[in-house]
Amino acid sequence: MLSILIPCFDYNAYPLVCEVEKQALILDLKFEIVCIDDGSFSLKNELNQKINSIPNAKFIESKKNLGRIKNRLLLAETSQFDWLIYIDVDTTPQNKNFLKKYIAHIGENSYVFGGRHFDASSNTKAGALRLKFAKNREEKKAIERTKNPYKFVCSSNFMAHKAAVLEALNQIDNRSYGNDYIFGSILKSQSMPVIHIDNPVIVNESEDNEVFIEKTKNALSNLFENYKKNKIGKHSISILKAYKLLEFFCLISIFLKITAFMKGNLEDNLKSKNPNLFLFDLFRLRYLCAVSVN
Repeated sequence: MLSILIPCFDYNAYPLVCEVEKQALILDLKFEIVCIDDGSFSLKNELNQKINSIPNAKFIESKKNLGRIKNRLLLAETSQFDWLIYIDVDTTPQNKNFLKKYIAHIGENSYVFGGRHFDASSNTKAGALRLKFAKNREEKKAIERTKNPYKFVCSSNFMAHKAAVLEALNQIDNRSYGNDYIFGSILKSQSMPVIHIDNPVIVNESEDNEVFIEKTKNALSNLFENYKKNKIGKHSISILKAYKLLEFFCLISIFLKITAFMKGNLEDNLKSKNPNLFLFDLFRLRYLCAVSVN
């Protein structure tokens, strides 16, 4: 009936596995839980080996790093049931009816996305940018996500039929960060029905500002590469719309020159305790333009 899939990298997955197993047993489901570590060779995998002692659960250590998408693809290929739920390893279901809310949609020809919740109590100067961006741009109720369903596609918490997942993931060949843009674009190009529900996972880990900025740069490089390959033409991405407007009016070089003197101040603000999201948008647009001329 249900395969619960947990992509892992250098993380103790055992508590999450125990929680979803408990919910599955209460519902008397036919299920499996599969967790694959993506070649981290972490000492935490000694803890993860305990997963193999849980009935209907298994932990697998990859011998090489496949990347986020290929690890998710391997999970789907390894699964034995037709319906898949993906849960990121650094998250926790917010409520005890997490699985129950998902299985209510089994049988529908749709992707079902549950959403995310970010814990504001973990706010620090070092992680202020990631948390502020997440709370303002990513943490949305289902009614808001439904207004623009493909924009809020997120691979960290969703359910779909195995065949649909395999078809989508096999079209993504990039190993880098930011592939949810591509994932959403693929679903839109397929006219795949998307359902958003209020069934969030709590994101447990805060992310350092500098790490988040580097991941953002990787995501923008990935975005531009796929834009040039015409893989995301139908997807609604605000930063790409702004770039295309500058491109249409041949203003990219002028924009880069005008904003060059701001570059240092932009990064200082983004690493501060109270980063400005408008300046972050400006930083992202400038980086995307810089990638386009290199």
